[in-house]
Amino acid sequence: MYRLSDDLALVQTADFFSPVVDDPYECGQIVAANCLSDCYAMGGRPLCALNLVAWPRMALPTEAIAALLRGGQDAFEQAGVTLVGGHSMYCQDIFYGAAITGLIHPERIITNTNAKPGDLLVLTKPLGSGVIAYGLHAQLAPEDTIERATAVMKQLNREASEAMVELGAHAATDITGYGLCGHAMEMAEASDVTVHIEAAKLPLIKGVEPLVAELGQTMGQVDNLQLCGEKVVVAEDVPELLRAICFDPQTSGGLLISMAPQQVEQLVARLTERGVEAAIIGRVTAKEEYCVVVE
Repeated sequence: MYRLSDDLALVQTADFFSPVVDDPYECGQIVAANCLSDCYAMGGRPLCALNLVAWPRMALPTEAIAALLRGGQDAFEQAGVTLVGGHSMYCQDIFYGAAITGLIHPERIITNTNAKPGDLLVLTKPLGSGVIAYGLHAQLAPEDTIERATAVMKQLNREASEAMVELGAHAATDITGYGLCGHAMEMAEASDVTVHIEAAKLPLIKGVEPLVAELGQTMGQVDNLQLCGEKVVVAEDVPELLRAICFDPQTSGGLLISMAPQQVEQLVARLTERGVEAAIIGRVTAKEEYCVVVE
């Protein structure tokens, strides 16, 4: 963030990654939604985007790249964001992303550093996209499950961002590659609190359960377990399915919002009316032995 005046600051973010679904147009939509989430998580209003794209010169038809970029542009237009250009290059692998510029009031920035004891935690998208993407590439995920995950990943976090700003959220973060526990750990450490997650309340993308059972622990989950180390503890009675989901790396996941209890029901009701699958999944306490407790 870069302050321009007493009441105006710029937000600058950038992100890119390799495709998580086979359809290039839908992949473009997912990438754009993901790239906007860093701005939304701070309560910012994204204004414009610059494409960042790389692909193998001889291995991918031009039509596929055109569809990828068209998907991104359509998602940006849905968000009211102007695509102003970008940069491309040849590479051995496919990558797509964007640099985002937005605006924010310097005194209304929502960070991951201000979660307060007594807050409740709201998650604004169901979990499981990492497992489903892994299952897709292993040719084990059913088509209807892939479609549901794709719809979740394409959904913008704009509604959740606007609502949390209006209702005075204390802290927020978007849930992406580090998974729910990894990003919750970052919030807890930065805020000097402990986050308690109620595993039974976690919303799941329909169809993820059998994939978890079939695939077992994915590499992404192992990486996130190692990242969290001894700062996160999971109760022994938490089912293996939910244990795996807690560390599942998400693509274009929802926002994790920390907010005073008196505003939470209003937030969930408002988001539900707008088609956002929001759920209260935990609470914040004073600092304990662990950063995150899954129970």
